[in-house]
Amino acid sequence: MRLPSDSTAYYFVDEAGDPVFFNKRGECIVGRPGCSKVLVLGFISAPRPGEIRKALAELRGVVLKDPYLMGIPSLEKTARAFHSKDDVPEVRERVFRLLSGLDFSSELVVARKILPLFRKRHDSSEGHFYDDIVSKLFEHRLHLCQRNVVYFAKRGSAARQQPLERAIARSVARFEARWKTKVETTTRVLVQRPMEEPCLQVTDYVNWAVYRAYTSKEMRFFNVIRDRVRLLCDVYDTDRYPDNYYSQRNPFDLKKVSPL
Repeated sequence: MRLPSDSTAYYFVDEAGDPVFFNKRGECIVGRPGCSKVLVLGFISAPRPGEIRKALAELRGVVLKDPYLMGIPSLEKTARAFHSKDDVPEVRERVFRLLSGLDFSSELVVARKILPLFRKRHDSSEGHFYDDIVSKLFEHRLHLCQRNVVYFAKRGSAARQQPLERAIARSVARFEARWKTKVETTTRVLVQRPMEEPCLQVTDYVNWAVYRAYTSKEMRFFNVIRDRVRLLCDVYDTDRYPDNYYSQRNPFDLKKVSPL
């Protein structure tokens, strides 16, 4: 294993879909309206986050002054932060075209919501399910640079700082156990709203492109940012193992993916 570089790595983490399995009555609702069949968790890594923040701010300024878009209700949300689900198609197209030219890379884990596996591996706990995917996402990343800063998108008012820190620590422990080595790097975990940290808005768009491919069979959004996706792991598509890890060597394509 090579020594970590004397540098700081920045990761910006968000999700698409949800970790929900049951309703309040304890009924499994996976796949029903309002409950996704998959959880997509991903990060972007950017060597110069400031450049991305500046580019997004400039695009937002252009969008908000465009007379063709003025008066659209969702523009009030766009004024605070770009969000793939809420932005109108005209805005979404501009964001995707911008992303294709920005300097970042991304990695994602797609977790199919399989009830027997959820009960056996995650003790029927949505929190355990989510945190396990976080650990999987970072298992091979946190030993590369001396300093790591991981930003998680804050959703709602849930206090997630400590569970996310434990999930990150579990990633390191998994790596150490597998490679029988000690990781000496440091990792700082921050939880912020996407409107406060624009790089999280980029992650939102990348995740949405993958989620859209899985749930709507649309590849056009993913194809725009394909070159920015370094790794996509369809972690529970065991029928395709080991080809359920998609990269430049094994490009992601819906024809390769097992049906949900």
